[in-house]
Amino acid sequence: MASPVKVLIVEDTRVDAMVLSAMVRKFHCEITMAMNGKESVDLFIEGRKFDIVFCDKDMPIMSGPKAVEKIRAMGESDVKIVGLSANNDAQEVFMSAGADVFVPKPMKFNVLEAMIQEVINKKNNTMV
Repeated sequence: MASPVKVLIVEDTRVDAMVLSAMVRKFHCEITMAMNGKESVDLFIEGRKFDIVFCDKDMPIMSGPKAVEKIRAMGESDVKIVGLSANNDAQEVFMSAGADVFVPKPMKFNVLEAMIQEVINKKNNTMV
């Protein structure tokens, strides 16, 4: 059996983090939480690997787009990074920072499901 999808949720708003992790949990993913961009970057610096990262835009210490930029600068090109924000102007900022996709908040379950499924399919195809 394939290993569970490793998900990193970067979100400073507790309610948003709980809602998102509850949705992600339905796919039996392994979830790691970070409260801000710096925490997420530190996890990558420690050598942690994730299949998909859900990253909020506006957070204390380090914003989502800044974190995405730093994670990509470390050569982490395989991880799927999803930018999240209630602001409509966030898409451009996330995409130019290196995110794969931008999703407006609140994220709909079917959108999340499609992204997790894509990651699962990719993992299954790379397993030998």
